[in-house]
Amino acid sequence: MSVTTDRLASLIQRELVTIVNREVKDKSFGYINLTEVKVTKDLSFANIYYTILSDETEKIEKSKQALEAAKVTIRMELAKKIKNVRKIPDLVFKYDEALAYGNHIDKLLKTIK
Repeated sequence: MSVTTDRLASLIQRELVTIVNREVKDKSFGYINLTEVKVTKDLSFANIYYTILSDETEKIEKSKQALEAAKVTIRMELAKKIKNVRKIPDLVFKYDEALAYGNHIDKLLKTIK
C-alpha cells in the first residue's frame, strides 16, 4: 500500500468506528469492532474487517445483514466527515475470522493440557 492508501485507510477506520455503531440499529449481536481497513490502489473500494463478541454463526450473520442494510447511510455519513477526498470508496464489510480462529486454537491447546 502506498502512503495515500494507508492514510485514507487509517482515516476511514477512525471515522467509521463511531459511525457504524451509531447507524447500525440492530444491537442483538452487540458491539461491532472494526479491526482493519484496506483501501485498493485505485481508491475505489475499502475492505472493512470487523468482529463481534460472539462466535455464534447466527449473530455473525445478523451483523453482516445489519451492516449491508446500513451501508449506504454509513457511506454518506463518512462522506460528511471526510472532506478532502474526491470520491469515497465503496464499502465492503468482511467478517474477520482471526479472533475466532485464535479462540479455537486456544481451546485446542487447553484440551491438550
